[in-house]
Amino acid sequence: MTRATYSRQVVLVNGIPASGKSSLTRTLAARLALPVLTLDSIKEPFMASFAPVDRQRNRQLGCAAYQAIWQIVAQAPAGCVYLIDAWFGFQPKSALEQGLASAGVSRALELWMAISPDEAVARYQARLSDRMPGHPGAEYLPELRRLAEQAQPMGAGPLLRVDACQPDTEGAERWLRQQLLPPRTTLFAPDNSLYQQG
Repeated sequence: MTRATYSRQVVLVNGIPASGKSSLTRTLAARLALPVLTLDSIKEPFMASFAPVDRQRNRQLGCAAYQAIWQIVAQAPAGCVYLIDAWFGFQPKSALEQGLASAGVSRALELWMAISPDEAVARYQARLSDRMPGHPGAEYLPELRRLAEQAQPMGAGPLLRVDACQPDTEGAERWLRQQLLPPRTTLFAPDNSLYQQG
């Protein structure tokens, strides 16, 4: 008997800083019982160890955390699905493609957090006092505004746009459940004929 399956799948919860990625990721992880990887959760322990961290070191740690994510995914068993919370646009698309390939990911889904420049700036400014030292501060706001005006999804696979101001978490959950259904399987019957199941 043979069975056609996806090897590894990932869900890219993608968006610029302050777009609401983490909140959506936590909700979906709880509802779908999926493991989570976040760029900040890997990076921030090192930021604390190497404090003080300037902007250049922050970026270096971010790039290292990005590589660590794909190494973790590569060690997952076949059939595992990770929710990955990150601003993927801080690296070129080729870096994402290389990461997916090195991790043995056969399919990437993307949830894109769509947010206006004004809303992104307001959210980032509101949480400045809560951010760990080493993250960019108020001086980053003009850059964030420009980023919000230009940022686009990575386009590495099926895509769902989510309104960051009024996220439809139920709709995102339904979409993921549909997308993550096991593929139709090809089975060999006792007489060696083929039939479809699933």
